[in-house]
Amino acid sequence: MYSLNKISSSLQIGTLSVFPPVILAPMAGYTDSTFRNICLKHDCELVFTEVISSDGIMRNNLRTLNLLFTASDEKPIAAHIYGNDPEVMAAAAMRIEKLKRFSLIDINAGCPVPKIVRKGSGVALMRDPKLIYNIVRMVVEAVSLPVTVKTRTGISPDSANIGEISDAVEQAGASALFLHARLASEGHRGLVNLQALARIKQELSIPVIGNGGIDSPQIAREMLTKTGVDGVMIGKAAIGNPWIFQEISAELSGNPYQGPRPEDYMYVIERHLLGLYYLMSTYNNQRKRPRPYPEQAACHRFRGHLAKYLRHAGCPARLRREILHQEQIKLVLTLTRRALLNTD
Repeated sequence: MYSLNKISSSLQIGTLSVFPPVILAPMAGYTDSTFRNICLKHDCELVFTEVISSDGIMRNNLRTLNLLFTASDEKPIAAHIYGNDPEVMAAAAMRIEKLKRFSLIDINAGCPVPKIVRKGSGVALMRDPKLIYNIVRMVVEAVSLPVTVKTRTGISPDSANIGEISDAVEQAGASALFLHARLASEGHRGLVNLQALARIKQELSIPVIGNGGIDSPQIAREMLTKTGVDGVMIGKAAIGNPWIFQEISAELSGNPYQGPRPEDYMYVIERHLLGLYYLMSTYNNQRKRPRPYPEQAACHRFRGHLAKYLRHAGCPARLRREILHQEQIKLVLTLTRRALLNTD
């Protein structure tokens, strides 16, 4: 067992200090600029972009480059990139650094999504520790920003080689390791392997940040105390509940916490949906052939967030279904206000 006394000091990733060490995980389709800003304003201390293709950056793919958009006050933020060519990833990292928006560059070596794995990227990199070493080393040499790696404990039970991978990451010069303590074959449903997390923390001299299954302050505290990791990373539990960062921070500091009121949910829902609509409209206007119905597209994309907001707020299932069916922002907000505040 480990003491929580260390939580009184900052997580140090190269030149970046993170305190308290409570971090938003990268999630494709969710961690866009609007959501990241909301989390930062709810005591999240470091956010990540969605996973971004290094090849797409170098090809100047508009959709890929839009994933690098950040607001002026959106800091600190990590650019989360994937690929399997060390030279391409180093070149992409250099382009990212020149934007002067990011606090660190994180290399994805843990994504199990088939379309990424088929390209030999994401968690497929775990099959080749030498390749991971070369990627990290070349990116570290190419930029002055801290370079980190996000990975898993292995691909499957017969290839749980996180010890070899983490050693390669450290030896190549990475500043920290973000470790989702599940196998790729388990997705997000397997048991979180705290024993593996504790072992890797003991073996490495660089910071290790634990990820996986953290959906409450108690689980965050358990991961910290049982493994000694330097911080925790929150993923799915933050969707529809950015207050979880405030709740965990209060738990770790011993401060009182008061959960969100209905009006707090309403305020964040409105800000989130309108921000997402603005973002998507801006991207749409950049296209040579703008797509019709950007408002409808924003409502559709927001549904994953909205369903969770409404569930956390205690909105009855019948009303949730009605609200989620809407495709106009005014109707979504009117019905949500009626459901949460009993008013139009």
